[in-house]
Amino acid sequence: MASIVTARFDQANIRPLWRERPFISVRPVEYAGTGAYGPYKGRRRRRTARKEPSASIGKRIFDIALASAALLFLAPLLIAVAIAIKVTSPGPVLFHQYRYGYRNRSFRIYKFRSMRSDAGDARGVKQTVQGDSRVTPVGRILRKTSLDEIPQLINVIKGDMSLVGPRPHVPGMLAAQLPYEHLVPYYFQRHTARPGITGLAQVSGCRGSTVEPNRAISRIDYDLVYIEKWSLRMDIMIIARTIRREFLSGSGF
Repeated sequence: MASIVTARFDQANIRPLWRERPFISVRPVEYAGTGAYGPYKGRRRRRTARKEPSASIGKRIFDIALASAALLFLAPLLIAVAIAIKVTSPGPVLFHQYRYGYRNRSFRIYKFRSMRSDAGDARGVKQTVQGDSRVTPVGRILRKTSLDEIPQLINVIKGDMSLVGPRPHVPGMLAAQLPYEHLVPYYFQRHTARPGITGLAQVSGCRGSTVEPNRAISRIDYDLVYIEKWSLRMDIMIIARTIRREFLSGSGF
């Protein structure tokens, strides 16, 4: 497998950066409730499965309770945002897109529409950049404050997503001008947990463009660290940091 990946890089005349940098995590991640890789066996396997985010009943109850409460609390704001989008730009209020979910299953994600309907990228392969001309005036405010992500609370209640987890990517997403899985050979291990509205990578500074290779690789490393070290306490910490960094400070674009 390693020789195949190396050959791909040789053909593209690109150095395999993932071999030259220290990893945060490269250990295989066990699928909850199934067999194990390498050292994860017997009693060790059962203990690991209990810690797996997607196998935790407590995490699921926490997600449903908090997402439902947040939707009720934010209902007046959501109605105001929907009216602002409808009045200032032709097109639907919500934008939906298919993305990778738990165990590579695709699901339809919901967001407030922040781009012009005639210029949006339904596939999501073309990433948004600073000063993107496709973004509407209201959309700029929504993206800066991350309010465009709030409809994903519906995805959480449906079970497609969690409040915290690896951010869901569109199939075929590029990183450093390569398919993500070519740049990071262990890319799909991040899908052993439900995707999240926010995650450890996002509150650790790995948000935005994936053009720069090391930052793109670090995102996946942080995702695996989250899956391996997950706890409800970690979820609460990440949510608190997200509210402070994203909704209050406004670091999106």
